[in-house]
Amino acid sequence: MRKKIILLTVIAVMLVLGGCGKPSKEDVMKKLSNKWNETKGYELNASMEIKTGSEPRVYNVEVWHTKPEFYKVNVTQSGNEESQMIVRNEEGVFVITPSLGKTYKFQSDWPAQNSQGYLIGTLAEDIKADKAAVMEEMEKEYVFETATRNNHKSLLPTQKIHIDKKTLLPNKVTIHDEAGEEKISIKFDKIALGVEHKVAEYKVEMDKPKADGDKADSEEEATEGDGEAQAKVNQQTYYPVANLQGTTLSEEKSVEIENGQRVIMTFSGDKEYVVIQEPAEKPLNEMPVSIEGDPVDLGFAVAALTEQSIHWEANGMAFFVASDMLSKEELITVANSMTATESK
Repeated sequence: MRKKIILLTVIAVMLVLGGCGKPSKEDVMKKLSNKWNETKGYELNASMEIKTGSEPRVYNVEVWHTKPEFYKVNVTQSGNEESQMIVRNEEGVFVITPSLGKTYKFQSDWPAQNSQGYLIGTLAEDIKADKAAVMEEMEKEYVFETATRNNHKSLLPTQKIHIDKKTLLPNKVTIHDEAGEEKISIKFDKIALGVEHKVAEYKVEMDKPKADGDKADSEEEATEGDGEAQAKVNQQTYYPVANLQGTTLSEEKSVEIENGQRVIMTFSGDKEYVVIQEPAEKPLNEMPVSIEGDPVDLGFAVAALTEQSIHWEANGMAFFVASDMLSKEELITVANSMTATESK
């Protein structure tokens, strides 16, 4: 009898220990949510590789977030000085392109309905939102496979979020297409929780209007630099390499404009659309320009997406794609696939 009691006790202890040794998906999710969402703010640095174009592109990403809704995201292409910044503050959502001195203002709730792989708060929401999310426990990390919740979700429907067991912080996110092929990879180099920035640090700097005494000087400078400012650039023509079945390039024409060429391409077939590209113009000041649509991070640029168009600026060029036949996801696909293939 005594031996039976001892044996039952040992079995009970083993069952308890076994249950404690392997946390459930729900246990890990709760810990992550507490750690990621209860922090008052954070800073992070990450590298992002995008493989949706003809060649992989690598970007450096810096993020500030202060609760409740203040964000600053700076994306710079590796080996290139071109950068774009997206800022959310109490006045709205802004996209700034320093090289062009341009600032666009959006009326948008970004990033509430447009999850981004480098925003750790939205990753936590992705895990919670997907009731079918799967967790795999590895030696040093937990790996969650979840559905994505952004404008790419029909083309890039799944993601894998790798979380370090010790720190309970993400160290990598990979985003996959319908075939399971990895298309975007984000590696976190540094995440500092509990970092808050003052409201003033999210302010978008703008040029003050020039005084009358400065007007003549600025006009003179503009005249003297006119030859340089209006010089035609050696522009390249970009073509979409996206394969939209039943659609081909049916017409291409160029129109001479002040600082180069405006190229207009018409694609005909089952998915008709138009692409317009031309050298981007620098504004007279840095006052923000209101723009229609929602901001969409293409990696190499932040675009303005509407129901029937997408507009962005990159590499000194302005691009516009319009169609009443393409879905938002297809507009993004075309934008992501634009590749320079010949010089003008």
